[in-house]
Amino acid sequence: MRQIKKNLEESGFYRIPLKKLKSGHYAFSAKINTISGIFILDTGASTSCIGFNNNSYFNLNNEKSLIKAAGAGAINMKTEIAKNNTISIGSWDLKRIDFVIFDLSHVNEALNQVDETPIHGIIGADFLKKTRAVIDYGRNCFYVK
Repeated sequence: MRQIKKNLEESGFYRIPLKKLKSGHYAFSAKINTISGIFILDTGASTSCIGFNNNSYFNLNNEKSLIKAAGAGAINMKTEIAKNNTISIGSWDLKRIDFVIFDLSHVNEALNQVDETPIHGIIGADFLKKTRAVIDYGRNCFYVK
């Protein structure tokens, strides 16, 4: 396993630590438009998203969207989109990332039930693909390029 870490880092990948939550989710800290937040890494989420209650916190410029969101037991949720944002994790950053904005209260309620801190958003497969992410569950981290 050390060989994988060494090869990724030598290939220019950046290591990001993950915290395993009591709910079984993995979370990490990131900055959106220079503002710190807590995000869940979710390989099953097709797009990265931020909760409606956090759009002004992260200085997002939302646009209306006709797309309805579904997931984690909720369906037909109203969404908006925030385009061309920056995400920074430690010394690594990515410009021009879009986020779907929708109600994440059902996610935070589930986290609250297991005494976990609320999250600001979810980082999904769109981000993971764009950054060529590699997840190391054994070491509770992931790598991006």
